[in-house]
Amino acid sequence: MPLIEIDSVVKGYGGLRPLRLRGLRVDAGEAVAIHGPDRAAAAVITDLLTGTTLPDEGEVRISGLPTASIAGPDEWMAFLDRFGLVNDRVVLLDQLTLAQNLAVPHTLDLDPIPPEVVPVVARAADEVGLERAALDTPLASVSPLARLRVRLGRALAHAPAILVLEHPTADLDARGVAALSALLRRIRAARPFALVILTADDRARRLGGARALAWRPATGDLEQAGFLGRWRSSR
Repeated sequence: MPLIEIDSVVKGYGGLRPLRLRGLRVDAGEAVAIHGPDRAAAAVITDLLTGTTLPDEGEVRISGLPTASIAGPDEWMAFLDRFGLVNDRVVLLDQLTLAQNLAVPHTLDLDPIPPEVVPVVARAADEVGLERAALDTPLASVSPLARLRVRLGRALAHAPAILVLEHPTADLDARGVAALSALLRRIRAARPFALVILTADDRARRLGGARALAWRPATGDLEQAGFLGRWRSSR
């Protein structure tokens, strides 16, 4: 059974046209990069996957469960635990340190971080490539790549089945993109989650070894990377 299934989905969201996704299947351990959605469309796709919003037409299924069948807020909160989200809507706290931001999924006691959470934060930093010596640095003073590493550490905190990244390379230079791609490959080798990357950046189409899909907004078709040139010429 695919971990993610999208069938003939249509969702109005205030754009020039409704968002359409004709069909998508993602298995556990697989990575796909959907090239084309802008920030607004990417947010809607994430919300559809997580059951935050429901399609006007079609169906989204996660591990065979239609999101429309989720009954009540408690069941939805349990369902949401399957996801790790990397986007600008997940709030980071600039006045806190890297360590404190990484600790947020585990505790609200941040000054000081409880002793039992300190090694958890250290392991999270190691996984996403943050130097332990830098963990006391305020988030406001670090690079865009370091901020993204913190977002990844937060998203991975509770071992999600599905990791969704929205426009992860938007603020990165070429070296940052290469570093992020290598990091995602390394994390994927150790964890069996499904990875979905939503991007409008050509540099992110193969990020972390992802299968590249080009999105046709008018029809909702997702085409393999070999069709990318034809897709562009027809827009």
